[in-house]
Amino acid sequence: MKAIEITEFGGPEVLQLCERPLPLLKSGEVLIKVHAAGVNRPDVFQRQGNYPVPPGASDLPGLEVAGEIVDGDLGTSGFKKGDLVCALVQGGGYAEYCAAPLALCLPVPAGLTALQAAALPETFFTVWSNVFERAHLSPGESLLVQGGSSGIGVTAIQIATALGHRVFATAGSDDKCRACEELGAELGINYRSEDFETVVKAATDGRGVDVILDMVGGDYLPREIKTLADDGRLVVIALLGGATGQLDLSQILRRRLTVTGSTLRPRPVEFKAYIAGCLKERVWPLLASGEVKPVIYQTFPLAQAAQAHALMESSAHVGKIMLTVG
Repeated sequence: MKAIEITEFGGPEVLQLCERPLPLLKSGEVLIKVHAAGVNRPDVFQRQGNYPVPPGASDLPGLEVAGEIVDGDLGTSGFKKGDLVCALVQGGGYAEYCAAPLALCLPVPAGLTALQAAALPETFFTVWSNVFERAHLSPGESLLVQGGSSGIGVTAIQIATALGHRVFATAGSDDKCRACEELGAELGINYRSEDFETVVKAATDGRGVDVILDMVGGDYLPREIKTLADDGRLVVIALLGGATGQLDLSQILRRRLTVTGSTLRPRPVEFKAYIAGCLKERVWPLLASGEVKPVIYQTFPLAQAAQAHALMESSAHVGKIMLTVG
């Protein structure tokens, strides 16, 4: 099969087309003939040498795919060979064929293409596991999404809005802020020209928000602590602004705040399967109804994975960057 491999750690140019044998299936896995794969920030970190591959995972980049099941033990899953599915994988998505845990395969939502479905797993699993499971965003509560125009951001805005929450989002330009508002955010906040703490506090009568989804870290941390309401939760899922920052522990004590975080890739299949079940029950109907939709900014053929990575690193996009296969 054709695949994209990381020939050495470095810039986008180290992504090269290669020939690889088809993946060998482990117990509980199926083989997917890939129609499309998503490009995500962790792929960039892996290419740069900053995101180790979990033991036993493919060294090929790519954490989400959609395509046709062509092999594997389908058991009592209800799937059959030839079905179109999307799947969360630990790696190997940038290829013509990909092994995926059967428990992490979901049907392509009604009305969506395989390309659109391939844009779902990584961001939808990440948002649900962090915003709704780890941070426990509950009815009547509000959410601030840092990086609202990213793949994670557009997903978090839409799901939280569809479930009835007030949502605020930061982005790096006025156009991106308007895009966040079109997706359901009450306010898009341009972090280059506005202070998110001031804007959010003004919009909430000084109370702040209940949950912040943070992909920045670094010097955002003290400002985020001030932006949280009492009993608020900050969940960190990426460190684009740096791995260290200052926390005012007295604020955490006095106002009962929680600071937490997670990475999804190394979590066991059993945990991800639980999230898959939540998504199928709570979010897949929202996709079928059109209340939530994949947001695809640009699509590249598999052989142009390097160009896709260059676009991601430019941060010019709103939503997802995708690869088509075949």
